[in-house]
Amino acid sequence: MIYFDNGATTYPKPPRVAFAVSNAISNLGGNPGRGGHPMAMQAAQEVYNVRKMAAELFGLDAPENVIFTQNCSHALNLVVYGLLQKGDRVVISDLEHNSVYRPLAWLAKQGIIELEIVETSLVDPWQTLESFEKALQKKTALVLCTHASNVTGTVLPIKAISQLAHQRGALFAVDGAQSAGILEIDMKDMGIDFLCVPGHKGLYGPSGTGMMLCGCDSLLEPMMRGGTGSLSAQQEMPDFYPDRLECGTVNLCGICGLGQGLRFIKNKGIKRLYAHDFDLINLFYQFMIRCNGIELYAPEPRYGWASSVLSFNLKGRSGEETAQILSEKGFALRGGLHCAPLAHQKLGTLDRGTARIGVGAFNTPAQVLQLCETIKKLQDTV
Repeated sequence: MIYFDNGATTYPKPPRVAFAVSNAISNLGGNPGRGGHPMAMQAAQEVYNVRKMAAELFGLDAPENVIFTQNCSHALNLVVYGLLQKGDRVVISDLEHNSVYRPLAWLAKQGIIELEIVETSLVDPWQTLESFEKALQKKTALVLCTHASNVTGTVLPIKAISQLAHQRGALFAVDGAQSAGILEIDMKDMGIDFLCVPGHKGLYGPSGTGMMLCGCDSLLEPMMRGGTGSLSAQQEMPDFYPDRLECGTVNLCGICGLGQGLRFIKNKGIKRLYAHDFDLINLFYQFMIRCNGIELYAPEPRYGWASSVLSFNLKGRSGEETAQILSEKGFALRGGLHCAPLAHQKLGTLDRGTARIGVGAFNTPAQVLQLCETIKKLQDTV
């Protein structure tokens, strides 16, 4: 099976990731932050080392503001439920994943917040920016948007959106599910107040890992309350990160594996990894655009404005049917709505979904061409 479902989770992982997970469960027996004995201290140091690597990768000055989560959805919920108050207004894009849309839609349905969805352009980032500018003419508490669409691969101009949000007095949060480890992200330079990322996608860590990185002075309300190993005599959660948002024992094994994923990214270099992914996506697009029996749901990839995923369908087939047919031919792709109904409503594919190719560091041009030739043969037999 040739794996092209890296938009859901990257596979394979670098060998060092599996080794780190195994080493942690075998040799790091202590509970980080829950004791002063050497084993607990060693575990705590390993966790801090990963915080520090993540902070350096994303341009964050304070490693303690790296909060470990179960996944990107968990990180986004920390921001949504920890920040927003009754009467707040929130602006999002029409490309958002359900991890952004569902919690905000629920708050809006309860009458707690006002939610506005901005129309984006798949071809003109500055048209997208104009749409955000119009939406921000009213007082807004938070702008939350994806960095790159998990359906079309479209990259939004988040630095410009951030500048606009801050000019209007709003905080700015980014869903980096499809960009972390793929596109360069500097929180300070881009003006990102909250960055939410998965550990298991472009960062090549294990499943069950993610991070929320806070780049501003806002102290979020905890979603959970419990033991932190610090200030245990007081009733309230600590008023400092990471303890305020990390109650209970952290996923030590997963975090150690994530650390090696981050090290893999650092050693390879973001620019080099992105160039590799872009070349593969562009190769697939250029081949598919010449096939009459293919429906493509993204414009021609432009360097810096396209991520490592792209949606398509075999003409007359749904996304799930397309993915299933290709699975039978030995290719792993995802079919369906990809947990992003707003994007499919925008594309007119809400009734049938799409098949999605997601490339990663371990894919090759030969594999992409093999997929393309298989699709062409399928169309030739129709």
